[in-house]
Amino acid sequence: MKRFIITLSLLFIVTTIFAQQGGAKIVFKSDKYNYGTIKEDDGIASYEFEFTNTGVSPLIVQRVSSTCGCTTPEWSREPVAPGKSGKIKIGYDPKNRPGPFNKTLSVYSNADPNVVVLQIAGVVLPHVKTVDEIYRIPIGDLRFERNLFALGRLFLNTSVTDTLKFINKATNPAKVTSNTQAYGYFSVTVTPQVVQPDEFGMVILKYSPKDRNDWGFVVDRFTLSVNDQPINNSPITITGSIEEDYSKLSPKELENAPKADFNTTSYNFGTIPEGNLAEFSFILKNVGKSDLIIRKVKASCGCTTVEPSKKILKPGESSPIAASFRTNGFTGLQSKSITVITNDPKNSTVILRMSGNVEKKQQ
Repeated sequence: MKRFIITLSLLFIVTTIFAQQGGAKIVFKSDKYNYGTIKEDDGIASYEFEFTNTGVSPLIVQRVSSTCGCTTPEWSREPVAPGKSGKIKIGYDPKNRPGPFNKTLSVYSNADPNVVVLQIAGVVLPHVKTVDEIYRIPIGDLRFERNLFALGRLFLNTSVTDTLKFINKATNPAKVTSNTQAYGYFSVTVTPQVVQPDEFGMVILKYSPKDRNDWGFVVDRFTLSVNDQPINNSPITITGSIEEDYSKLSPKELENAPKADFNTTSYNFGTIPEGNLAEFSFILKNVGKSDLIIRKVKASCGCTTVEPSKKILKPGESSPIAASFRTNGFTGLQSKSITVITNDPKNSTVILRMSGNVEKKQQ
């Protein structure tokens, strides 16, 4: 019995070996390819991986799966006879994929081994934008890259200068001027004064935060005229935040500075019917060592009224800031903010918030 079992085992091993030797076998000339440097603008880059069936049975490539939708494999579904060769074509789409890439593809077949992993790599040079792609914003026949001067933080005693570049896409020369005569705190010049077709010009802004006489986030707009024709439907916007520069204060000055302290920065009025008035007084106290000046109090919505009772608080002095929210026309969850700007060097801007639920008025 023992001899019989040994004989069966040997027969199974021999049969398995012959079965393995008698199947298809896939051997790739190379399982890696580096495209080097390719351009995003050149479209799909292709490469053909060559393989040979070194087995004794027909080879069938069943499927090729990739790790990315950016790779597209192509191959023949026909069996590859023993000793014959085949190809798997890989296309890599570089669109919107600048920079290095490294992708793998798995080739499944009836061969031994039944899965072979291929690898492609390279570097994609990004798309170089055309003039028309860069300068897309129209102001008349002029085209701008942007129509916004985002000035960021504006310190009170520091004037700033910024520029916008444009191109004249008209077939005639364009005399470009700004309509900013009514503003005393910023000026705009255009150079050159006459811009030839397909030539570039610059809009130059000079902005004086001190002359703006405001605090916090500010927005201004102005328009241009081309050949003395105002283009009023395409304004250019200026944004910034006017602040006091506390960076040069000494440790002693900071120690003796004012300090704003609120009893709370949020109030929930619960649930009230539409049309009711939500009211609350935020208490501001100066816990510093010098006068606290309330520079500005501004609500985020015209529906909210804010009334500070005092603008200057002595050390230790408190004062209410009364806020009221008119709920007419508002329903559901509401949240209204109030911005308080003071001369507290460590916390010059505080956001207060009124929130709650407004029930729709019954008809």
